[in-house]
Amino acid sequence: MRNFTIFTLFFLATFHFHEGNAQGCVAIRGASSCGVGLGEYYNSTLTKGEFIAGTGFRYFKSFRHFRGHEEEVNRVEDGTEVINHSYFLDLFLNYGISDRFYGNLVVPFVYHNRSSMYEHGGNPPRGLGERHETSSHGLSDIRLGVGYWLFNPKKVINYNYAIGLGVKLPTGKYDYTDLFYNQGPERNEDRIAVVDQSIQPGDGGTGITLDMQGYHVLSHSLTMSVNLFYLMNFQETNGILTRNGRSEFSCPDQYALRLGTFYNTKMEGLSAYLGGRLEGIPSSDLVGGSAGYRRPGYVLSVEPGITYAKQKFTVNLSVPLAVSRNRTQSYQDKELTESTGVYVHGDAAFADYLINFNFFFRFGGKHNMPNEKINHLKNLNDL
Repeated sequence: MRNFTIFTLFFLATFHFHEGNAQGCVAIRGASSCGVGLGEYYNSTLTKGEFIAGTGFRYFKSFRHFRGHEEEVNRVEDGTEVINHSYFLDLFLNYGISDRFYGNLVVPFVYHNRSSMYEHGGNPPRGLGERHETSSHGLSDIRLGVGYWLFNPKKVINYNYAIGLGVKLPTGKYDYTDLFYNQGPERNEDRIAVVDQSIQPGDGGTGITLDMQGYHVLSHSLTMSVNLFYLMNFQETNGILTRNGRSEFSCPDQYALRLGTFYNTKMEGLSAYLGGRLEGIPSSDLVGGSAGYRRPGYVLSVEPGITYAKQKFTVNLSVPLAVSRNRTQSYQDKELTESTGVYVHGDAAFADYLINFNFFFRFGGKHNMPNEKINHLKNLNDL
């Protein structure tokens, strides 16, 4: 059970990068990784015909404005900050195609609520200073993925690495609209208009996801893990104009890195995790053009977590805490800087922390433990 909980936490965490996801006005979207799911130490990959079904929930509130690394503390002090409340619910299913080859499906749903002054007549002293809300909800962008463990788990016990390939489909609405107050030249009209990019359920692009995950067992109590992820959106923009009509929404790339150590406590079924997490959106995409409106940036977080596993059920809670936030200069900012000779660098709002909660159920397949792995477990427990 000790080793079961170590690897349950590892694969739980690598499946959901959450990231993500999603640190406020920097529109980092969730369910980024295409990991295999959970697994015991002696059966860390899914066996042929085995399933993992589950749900993932996360929440954040973004309200701290950054321009580069510098926080604009006056925004909160003046009451002009933009506040995003974002809720994510992911339904997913993993399947063991063979003992090393696996597939997965993620169906995400979102609810966003956004409160601001600048969108509803402007911030004081020039604007009206009235705070109003917009919101969005519904299906987000569905993801399908496959992956492969590089080493045979029946022969290699202490470590393994998997590479994954997936596709992100533009199933989420990316032209969601809501009511905006105090619009028009005289600020005396209420209009239906497209909501901010950060609360659009989808980005409108079809993308390819690449990921890698790996682990090293140090002892029966400690396991190190790593997860890398990159989403390539091939579509430059999605054809939807921003509310001010000046440019189209970009379909940006996304990236994430997660590195940490898992500790198996003395309480049966309980494991703890501590690691670091980096996730963000680049100014320029890896493939294709980078035009359009986007708020690039990244968040570096310290992430504590805890997992409890009993039989085929597992629950997990992790709370990444932001230690560094950077709203980088966008591709559009750089173009304006070059054309006008005046330095342009937009801002974005970030969250202080995320709340991630997951529930998993494993079924099907075979769970026979080879004799050599039983002996190896006994040797580890003697350390």
